[in-house]
Amino acid sequence: MSENGMSDYESIVKRYIEVWNETDPQARRVAIDALFTEDVTFADPMAAARGQSEIDWMIGGVQAQFPGFVITPLGAVDGHHDQARFGWEMGLPGQEAPVAGFDVVTVAADGRINQVLGFLDRVPAQG
Repeated sequence: MSENGMSDYESIVKRYIEVWNETDPQARRVAIDALFTEDVTFADPMAAARGQSEIDWMIGGVQAQFPGFVITPLGAVDGHHDQARFGWEMGLPGQEAPVAGFDVVTVAADGRINQVLGFLDRVPAQG
């Protein structure tokens, strides 16, 4: 990371959220390959994935389950030692977001994300 590391973390998080909001499968896959290492791991309370293809499949599945939902950042990005944490929420534009959480990402030497640890703070009632 550069001397002003926070701008690097903010850029990575911006790209991460853009990947989650990209609904064109081909564009999403290109962005995933550019943002994540080949052996990236992802784990949150709802899913676990390993590798770029599984991340792509998982994001596509979330988009199918929650059509029209977008993810927006919440608060500031906090980063140090090649890791960053950030809050986010997911919902329909212009409405209160039913899902919110925070993720921690670690960044490999090549500047790509190699691990995502997700936590959910707000989820819709199952019913």
